[in-house]
Amino acid sequence: MIKEIKKIGVLTSGGDAPGMNACIRAVVRTALHKGLQVTGIYQGYQGLIDGNFKEMDTRSVSNIIQRGGTILKTARCLEFKTAEGRQLAYKNLQDAEIDALVVIGGDGTFTGANFFSKEFQIPIVGIPGTIDNDLYGSDYTIGYDTANNTVIEAIDKIRDTAASHERLFFVEVMGRDSGCIALNAGIAGGAEAILLPEKETAIDDLIRHLEDGAIKKKSSSIVIVAEGDQNGGAYYVAKKVKEKFDHYDTKVSILGHLQRGGAPTSFDRVLASRLGFAAVNEILAGNTRITVGLRGNEIKTTPIEEAISNKEIKLSPDLLEMAEIL
Repeated sequence: MIKEIKKIGVLTSGGDAPGMNACIRAVVRTALHKGLQVTGIYQGYQGLIDGNFKEMDTRSVSNIIQRGGTILKTARCLEFKTAEGRQLAYKNLQDAEIDALVVIGGDGTFTGANFFSKEFQIPIVGIPGTIDNDLYGSDYTIGYDTANNTVIEAIDKIRDTAASHERLFFVEVMGRDSGCIALNAGIAGGAEAILLPEKETAIDDLIRHLEDGAIKKKSSSIVIVAEGDQNGGAYYVAKKVKEKFDHYDTKVSILGHLQRGGAPTSFDRVLASRLGFAAVNEILAGNTRITVGLRGNEIKTTPIEEAISNKEIKLSPDLLEMAEIL
């Protein structure tokens, strides 16, 4: 017999991403509209273990849709990987009379949720929230569009100073093993070359490409390096290039965690709201151990085990070819 859902908990886990607050807002307000109670769980899975809970109402999520970060905070929790930690988390859920969970995060968040749900038969729905856009089951993850725009803005500013000083800039962007940010921001920012984890680029080929630009009297060049690139990061690539190519004064810029911050774009706010709304409805429909995601322009569900185990390369062939030409 399926237990009636009266109260749900919502948490954010792993790296923060712009749009998480919009998603929390949608979860809370949708649940309240459907007659449910909502508990906010602070500091992710660590908050489950510590019992760091707070009841939420409509006012709890007022004036947050435009804010970056997450009002519920987030943390990485090694204790949740232990049987003792998960048992304590389950006891806290029982004591708080929480019947189901909505978890917002990346693959690590989903892995923990899947394990926990199987172990204690807790209904759980996952929402993909990560700037890396590296999760199976959704064309876009919450935060990716904002991070992409942040990188493009940074590239534009770097190009101003690069052109003024005739410099070659290597700009390293986030994404872990995914080149989505690097490829899309690189094309939008007019980068001379883009180094991706999914595509091997020899240093010598990069040098030949830069030499060709120098022959054409380009006043500056920008190379985008994804942090998961096989060559070993922007500093290493810049060092190797400088050994054989010294036409420009060479600089390195690591954009780092500024890519995670800032107000979410309109796209991320709407995506996050749609996914939060869908997650509550899936729980009420009796579905569990699934993720909700955007496919085309429709919200679709994916078994959480598939979302964890499948790796989807989201680099369009036309974009890869454009990166070589434009």
